[in-house]
Amino acid sequence: MSERSQISLEELQLAARNHGMALEALRYDLTPVGLHYLLIHYDIPAVDPSTWRLQFGGTVAQPSSFSLEDLSALPRASIPVTMECAGNGRALLEPRPVSQPWLLEAVGTAEWAGTPLVALLDRVGVDPDTVELVFTGLDRGVEGGEEQTYARSLPLAECRREEVLLADEINGAPLPPQHGAPLRLLVPGWYGMTSVKWLGRIDAVSEQFRGYQNERGYRFRRDDDDPGEPVTRIVPRALIEPPGIPEFMTRARLLPPGRTVLRGRAWSGRAPIERVEVSVDDGHEWRPATVGAAPSPWAWHSWRFAWDAPEGDHLLQVRATDALGTKQPDQPGWNVGGYSNNAPHRVPVTVRAGVLVGA
Repeated sequence: MSERSQISLEELQLAARNHGMALEALRYDLTPVGLHYLLIHYDIPAVDPSTWRLQFGGTVAQPSSFSLEDLSALPRASIPVTMECAGNGRALLEPRPVSQPWLLEAVGTAEWAGTPLVALLDRVGVDPDTVELVFTGLDRGVEGGEEQTYARSLPLAECRREEVLLADEINGAPLPPQHGAPLRLLVPGWYGMTSVKWLGRIDAVSEQFRGYQNERGYRFRRDDDDPGEPVTRIVPRALIEPPGIPEFMTRARLLPPGRTVLRGRAWSGRAPIERVEVSVDDGHEWRPATVGAAPSPWAWHSWRFAWDAPEGDHLLQVRATDALGTKQPDQPGWNVGGYSNNAPHRVPVTVRAGVLVGA
């Protein structure tokens, strides 16, 4: 048995609590809420929306408390955003980092709506010496041996982006409990750990936040002694919508010979996707796919590629390059947390006569 297959009971427990998006849901421009990936660090807190308040303090001219009614009176905005977990692809690394064993399904795209954060900054009057905002959720637990409430900071310049929201809706409906009701932060372009759920407090601070999730939890580290670099924006990735039909246990794909159109999605949190390439011959030749427009600068692009599938076994691969020239690497870099593994998506396919697709 390989090291990768030795999933512990603790990891299995995490995998049962948290779920990824079934890759066939790549067909949807907006991921249905029940299919959107989900990661819950601790427990879903019990929150009464009628008594909930968002506290805003720290280095501000006017410390304030906001109810949901107060926030609803402020300007609103909505935006399609692709959100991805920083650990997406972790379980494909060797040796496999021990944590939530994501394969490639920790992603989803939704239409988020709420109050632009900048509207609150204008209300409270952030002091000139402020460098970051610290966002604290209502969920509490133990991680790395440290009892804590989930909290992360974000540089003030990022907080002033007009697309950063205090979101209370997803796909036109109120946030469900598992997605952070009644209010969560939404930071387009950054990995999902930044978009703090069950938001209870915002604090402006004049020096860098040293909390666990910033200083230890989400950093690229070569080993346990390496302080590492922070995990921030989403790197380019493309995924293939699974073609044909699956074998139950392995999910290996079967399809009939002949013309088929491969489809999928591609995204980056740094720049629009400029190119998607597909290989059907073990990576010896990469051919361009047709890339569609994204519904927003922060949401995934569709792509399509016509393939005359001959009988036999094939390895489909896809990779994306964004407008900054950043391309998915052939092989992933390893780090302790298993973050940002964006090696090409590889899908084994058997093409044979007699396979009935959609019958």
